Amino acid sequence: MVSLDREILVETKGLKKYFYKRQSFLAKSVFKQDDIVIRSVDGVDLQVYKGETLGLVGESGCGKTTLGRSIIRLYDPSDGEIYFEGEKVSSLEEKELKEYRQKAQIIFQNPYASLNPRLTVRQILSVPLISRGVKGYKEKELEILDLLVRVGLSERHIDSYPHQFSGGQRQRIGIARALAMHPSFIVADEPVSSLDVSIQAQIIDLLEGLQDEFKLTYLFIAHDLSVIYYISDRIAVMYLGKVVELADSDELFSNPRHPYTKALLSAIPVVSGQKKERIILEGTVPSPINPPRGCRFHTRCPVKMGRICETDEPIWLDAGGGHHVACHLYA
Repeated sequence: MVSLDREILVETKGLKKYFYKRQSFLAKSVFKQDDIVIRSVDGVDLQVYKGETLGLVGESGCGKTTLGRSIIRLYDPSDGEIYFEGEKVSSLEEKELKEYRQKAQIIFQNPYASLNPRLTVRQILSVPLISRGVKGYKEKELEILDLLVRVGLSERHIDSYPHQFSGGQRQRIGIARALAMHPSFIVADEPVSSLDVSIQAQIIDLLEGLQDEFKLTYLFIAHDLSVIYYISDRIAVMYLGKVVELADSDELFSNPRHPYTKALLSAIPVVSGQKKERIILEGTVPSPINPPRGCRFHTRCPVKMGRICETDEPIWLDAGGGHHVACHLYA
């Protein structure tokens, strides 16, 4: 279990990321205030402790990926603040932002789409090394070979192109590219969701081994609760742009508080043959363009308490032992 007094590496305060969508292709290219706003991330307070793996889980479209990309500044936040090692990074200029991105890297979900098909592995890995300041040919060559070995590939792969690899091998190249910058924080954006189960296990074991070796901190994004439970120290549950529950992994699975978390956990298949009550959520996920007032989950919640859930946004409550939940049931 994660100690509550550990050093905070990454912190967000009221982080928001909105996207603007024109209502027709005839609209002007300059966005106006009355354009459709997609509230992908809408006020997230989150802390990631140094050396831990914080799992982030939720349905597709809940804002998980946008949150991860906003933290490492692939997206500029619409509002709120991001801190890394105590320093504000949400408003860095280009030069300082480049230095920050050396410390904070990302592993993408689709390993093929994230690799340039026209470049060899040597060329792909040379880009971050040059960005880091490694310019000598021999020095680059030795480091590329070392990276390949560390991620489970060999030197014979150095002049191959992405299409010549399997999905698992391509993801290993993506991991090597992230490691080339010598980061201390990595956002792993569903890095195993497109892989076979056996390959998933290999990649997860690789990530855990690299974490121990290089003292890495992960924000691990996934929709597979079994994967999240296996790799995470703590788990944050996200729904429609907001984090609704956060707890130690064992605590969350044994004692979920939020009705949405309970529904997610009830959907995990049981192999042993024991019967488990399944919580069926009726309706569809509301649009992030026009999210419900009050608690955003109230339109699907099986234990909605009436008007308070429809009008008042639940506050972030400390349930003890590092367990937090945003739900009127515990107010």
